[in-house]
Amino acid sequence: MKKKTKFYAYLIGEIKGITDNWTECQSIVSGKVAKYKSFETREEAERWLEAGADYSIKHIASEKGIYFDAGTGAGLGVQINVTDENGKSLLFKILPTNKEGHYLIKGNVTNNFGELLASKYALELALKKSIKKVFGDSKLILDYWSKGYIKKEVGEETVNLANEVKRLRYEFEKEGGEMMHISGGSNPADLGFHKN
Repeated sequence: MKKKTKFYAYLIGEIKGITDNWTECQSIVSGKVAKYKSFETREEAERWLEAGADYSIKHIASEKGIYFDAGTGAGLGVQINVTDENGKSLLFKILPTNKEGHYLIKGNVTNNFGELLASKYALELALKKSIKKVFGDSKLILDYWSKGYIKKEVGEETVNLANEVKRLRYEFEKEGGEMMHISGGSNPADLGFHKN
């Protein structure tokens, strides 16, 4: 299997560039005051450089829309995030969030439940703001649960939430909206942890 190409953006003073070779990037920035970061696509690397090579910017998506994610790796429980295309949290407007803009779900829930809940808030915000694209990195949520394809064995709370999301998705798509898949590495809502 061929290894996936990564792109490395660097900024040294006013000099900026992108390479697809870590060894080359390392030799360019070594011993200098530099900023550098890896990306999955050249376009993401270009956008990061255009935004000033700011490390606080995890991802800059190419399309305007609302993005959602969930994760459990911080050791506190399942957290969710809903952002715009620049990674700016939108949840703080409707839920109590931590300093990163994430909402910690109380109780013992799964990461998949978190993804489903995040998709609910993303759809509600998209409908309210008339935004036509919602992105997530969970194929389970996008292809099955948000369409109502869910087994009762997952629990009543999750099934009820899936039915609510299905209703919201129907309304969203009826108004011309689209729910789309994006890779975790390109998702500006990505929490940075994916432990199951």
